[in-house]
Amino acid sequence: MSTVESCTISLPGDAMQHTEQIEKAWYLRLPVWRLAVPPLNHRRLWMMVMLLLLPLAGRADWPQWGGPQGNFKIGDVTLAEDWPAAGLPLVWRRPLGDGYSSVVTSGNQLVTMYRADDREHLVALDASSGETLWRHSYAVEFVEGTNVQEFGPGPLSTPLIRDGHVCAVGVTGMLHCVDLASGKIVWKRDLVRELHGTKLYRGYSASPIGFRDTVILPVGGAGRGLVSFRMQDGAIAWQKHDFEISHVSPVLIRLGEQTQLVVTADKQIVAVDPATGRLLWRHEHPIRGGYISSTPVWHEDGRLFFSAAYGAGSRCLELTCQDDRTTVQELWHQPRMRVHHSNVIRVGDVVYGSSGDFSALLLTALDIKTGNVLWQERQKGRASAVYADGKFILLREDGTCLLARLTPKGMTVQAEAKLFDGRGWTAPTLDGKRLNVRNRKEIMAWQLP
Repeated sequence: MSTVESCTISLPGDAMQHTEQIEKAWYLRLPVWRLAVPPLNHRRLWMMVMLLLLPLAGRADWPQWGGPQGNFKIGDVTLAEDWPAAGLPLVWRRPLGDGYSSVVTSGNQLVTMYRADDREHLVALDASSGETLWRHSYAVEFVEGTNVQEFGPGPLSTPLIRDGHVCAVGVTGMLHCVDLASGKIVWKRDLVRELHGTKLYRGYSASPIGFRDTVILPVGGAGRGLVSFRMQDGAIAWQKHDFEISHVSPVLIRLGEQTQLVVTADKQIVAVDPATGRLLWRHEHPIRGGYISSTPVWHEDGRLFFSAAYGAGSRCLELTCQDDRTTVQELWHQPRMRVHHSNVIRVGDVVYGSSGDFSALLLTALDIKTGNVLWQERQKGRASAVYADGKFILLREDGTCLLARLTPKGMTVQAEAKLFDGRGWTAPTLDGKRLNVRNRKEIMAWQLP
């Protein structure tokens, strides 16, 4: 969870101002336990407001691609074993423009991106009502050599919420950093025209990732495979490496005492020190950068899984670190699981994901130790997932949502609901028991029992 550690709010004497300040602390995810104690005559009211906010404080933010830990899992939530026969209760629903950018949350703010009227829009909505809080818009001219009309004009990347800022990059590589509270622009950079980054056929899609006081993105090209920008002003903290990039978002992992930034690039997967950009290891593979690949899945047992479509298949690496040096060994390659543009979740020693590109679409379970296929089940369309309370919430591209238990022996569907019509390739996000979903026309919130 991102908090502004240095901010302390002092409560003035007026009781209404007390509640407004506490509400602001919650809304911006400031640490409310650091609020100065109010005058004695207002302490009872103050305590009442704090008690009302306690249930909200237990909700975990979903501040980045993949959620709090980047693994599409969320804890501290209890979900029912079934859904109402009439379907999930709808909290709100509203029109939205085109795009596949997923939803991120902080406090009672919900942030995503969309395209409308030849412009890209970075928007914050009230998570309880869907009402627009602020919107930052800018004109977009598609980059020569890209084809974003066939599969959708974007945006494809998911925003990052961190330290009171929102960082978001559009389909043409325009990176904007805005203030979370107001949407006012703080700084911007152009990854393609200014920094001469890689032009991918389907446009830019990697999501930004935060580390300390920086935001890091794959850019591509000589000396700028990765670029780290300072969150405060957008200045370049470091830029290194010569690889061309892919559509995959980078992930942070912890190996021993070392934090590593893992990046799936063109025909190689690499890890660097996120503080300096120093190369820690590199492993070559045949997957082209223009292929659609899954976000790497890391586990503390040292295994790193990644998968790609178009015949590339899935691979598992074993990482070991000794004396600040990482050794990489490829454990197995499994061509029967080819993740296209959905995500993969690991539970125990099994990875689960939707496999298939131009072939049959199969929900697949792989043994992470051996790469053996444990089971495959044909499905109606690709599915993305989130995991909570021992259950999977699977959202198929046709708008059908499933509550299911996936085990090494198979899948048991516990509930099913139709949430929308039309194509939906965007991974859902979970904010407590509120499921945030979008397609290429609408955005909506559903209440899970």
